[in-house]
Amino acid sequence: MTFQRQIHNTNATQLFNFAILGVLALLYAPILLHWLDGWLNKTISTEHEYFSHGIIGIPFAAYLSWINRKKWQRLPDRNHPLGVALLIMGGIFYLSGVTEWVNLSFPAILTGLCLWLKGIPGFKLQGFPLLLVFLATPTALPYLIAPYTLPLQSFIAGTAGFILSQFGMEVAVDGTNIFVGGRIVEVAPYCAGLKMLFTTLYVCLMLLYWTGALSSRRTTIWFLSTAVVVSVTANIIRNTLLSFFHGTGQQAAFEWLHDSWGGDLYSAIMLLLLVPILNRFDRYFSEHEATLPEEER
Repeated sequence: MTFQRQIHNTNATQLFNFAILGVLALLYAPILLHWLDGWLNKTISTEHEYFSHGIIGIPFAAYLSWINRKKWQRLPDRNHPLGVALLIMGGIFYLSGVTEWVNLSFPAILTGLCLWLKGIPGFKLQGFPLLLVFLATPTALPYLIAPYTLPLQSFIAGTAGFILSQFGMEVAVDGTNIFVGGRIVEVAPYCAGLKMLFTTLYVCLMLLYWTGALSSRRTTIWFLSTAVVVSVTANIIRNTLLSFFHGTGQQAAFEWLHDSWGGDLYSAIMLLLLVPILNRFDRYFSEHEATLPEEER
């Protein structure tokens, strides 16, 4: 009888889990498909394009949750009151109809379910996938940051102008505007590289977690700091190329790098460079810690 009761409880739990997944799919499949279409075809708002890293981040989060399913099932059922609060808040956000709130309801409800079903241990187990989902959820953050990017815009414009002048080109820089051959290129707030920076840091977190290097504070700090430098440098080079193409009348090349798949290819190459950088840092700090006495590690 005990064995049969265990089988019955297991089946009931599985049915309950499938029911939750079904409800989530009905509620959020249209929203996720809208995000995906917007990110792929650039039919979403400019601010929401900043979160296109969700194309790889959300599936990766789902994969991590899947491979942790047995650990999840072994956790005892434990309700945390914060879970109810998040579920209620997520429901209110979803029913509000306000785009930003509806988007935020997704990570809120996922977090609330983890806390309500398995308590703090469940939240800790799914913490990183939840973080990936939250960081991929489109919000108004880029719009709020944009007014404060003027120093970065001016720095990029000045550096790009300096580089072009070293090749004997007639260049003038006025604030965020670059004049090349009588043509003007503006380093606008959305050309300041924030999208590339967001994507870079997001991918860095994924790489750190996947390699296990996230547990090393030194590796994490150095890698993220280097990634920021790489991202800013890559964006300076990209704006320099755009100014060169536009100033010399190569409009097809300008549009390819600015609006077409050339920009995506450029970003992908830059992101691939992060892999050997992480491997180098991880190897260096691992070897360094191995030489330290046990009490200093």
